[in-house]
Amino acid sequence: MRLYVNIDHVATVRQARRTDEPDPVRVAVLAELGGAHGITVHLREDRRHIQDRDVRLLLETVRTGVNLELATHPEIVDLACQLRPMQATLVPERRQEITTEGGLDLGNPDVYRALEGALERLKGAGVRTSLFVDPQTRSLERALALGADAVELHTGEYANARGGRRREELARLARVAQEGREMGLAVHAGHGLTYENVVPVAAIPQIEELNIGHSIVSRALFVGMERAVREMRELLERAPTLVPRPGEWVPPVGF
Repeated sequence: MRLYVNIDHVATVRQARRTDEPDPVRVAVLAELGGAHGITVHLREDRRHIQDRDVRLLLETVRTGVNLELATHPEIVDLACQLRPMQATLVPERRQEITTEGGLDLGNPDVYRALEGALERLKGAGVRTSLFVDPQTRSLERALALGADAVELHTGEYANARGGRRREELARLARVAQEGREMGLAVHAGHGLTYENVVPVAAIPQIEELNIGHSIVSRALFVGMERAVREMRELLERAPTLVPRPGEWVPPVGF
């Protein structure tokens, strides 16, 4: 299980004052020291947190790999093709949202066509591609038809659910993850994952990568980034031994 640490919210703090600190690049180095397998950043069209310069410096500095999240806006796709990150994850994007609210609407013809063009360009530049999708079979089928290398399953529904509903969402994630692997897609997951709810998702064997940001950055305010990442990695590594028996639920880990 790979852990990619999303550092967008470090840049959010910096942009609140339009100054030069905290520096996301320095935080990325600390995340790697803590054991992160890679760094994720979302370069939004409105540049509300991560800036072009951040992406350039991260690609020069990060020793693991950079997963660049982006929408299909031509300017951002141009930059991604120029910079050639290790992976580009295409995500939906709306100006009024606080954070990404769901997976790509692959059933929308306009969205589908825009993704076709973006994926063709990214693949032409030699960039590995992933699509951020809701955990649905039809989303996997459309991602496969588009030629994506991987999908990232949106875990927001699982993270926001409680009790029996959460168990249902976990079962759905597990089922769709298995379907994705059987189709030949690499399966990643992320959104809303925390120290308290990550273990069951991390124990799904078909999921090979998790993208986690807000919870780690929040934890780092108290213990520092390096330790916060190390604690999350320990949870992911122990996940298979922490999974409850059917009908039980994992209590908060209590870091």
